[in-house]
Amino acid sequence: ARALFRDTRGMSIIEFALALPLLVMGVFGGLEIANLVVTHMRLNQIAISLADNASRLKQQTVSGAPKIRELDINESFKAGQQQGMELNLAKNGRMIISSLETNASNGQWIHWQRCQGAKVGYASSYGTEGTGKTGTSFDGMGPAGQKVTAEPGSAVIVAEVVYEYQPLIADKLFDKFTIRKYSAMYVRDDRDLAAGVAATGVKSSC
Repeated sequence: ARALFRDTRGMSIIEFALALPLLVMGVFGGLEIANLVVTHMRLNQIAISLADNASRLKQQTVSGAPKIRELDINESFKAGQQQGMELNLAKNGRMIISSLETNASNGQWIHWQRCQGAKVGYASSYGTEGTGKTGTSFDGMGPAGQKVTAEPGSAVIVAEVVYEYQPLIADKLFDKFTIRKYSAMYVRDDRDLAAGVAATGVKSSC
């Protein structure tokens, strides 16, 4: 027993074995945090691109202001899906495009809203199509303290991306949660706002 007590051979191996679980948890935890940060960044960029693309959409007409079509909106969604392909956004998320305009009372109004993505249970955080159609009680779209509003005769495209986070490693340890990103862009050029969306193409209803 005294000889065994004085024997220090293999001490490093034992210390390494004791520290290995903590080391593995640290490495895997770092990878998971890095994946979460990158996912947030990608979804934010998708929301910005979605709002930007939808704000530029138009079909030139022979007379009158350009119009927007269902086909044009679907192309914006398709671009968002391509940008989020590595995240499998079409399956694990929901993209929402809203046109914030003014009503007859100069109040804020969500004139139209379109959605796409397999996660149909997720809705806009700031209102649905038709919200604010009359009156002035609806005060715009966006997070509290950062709401955007449309000016008379113009429109703001509000894009929302909702994504059910897919853990890289710890899917068995943590419950899934959603990430929401939001962006807004003024419509760049003239657009026939009164006409709404022309029924050309499949309607991506919410």
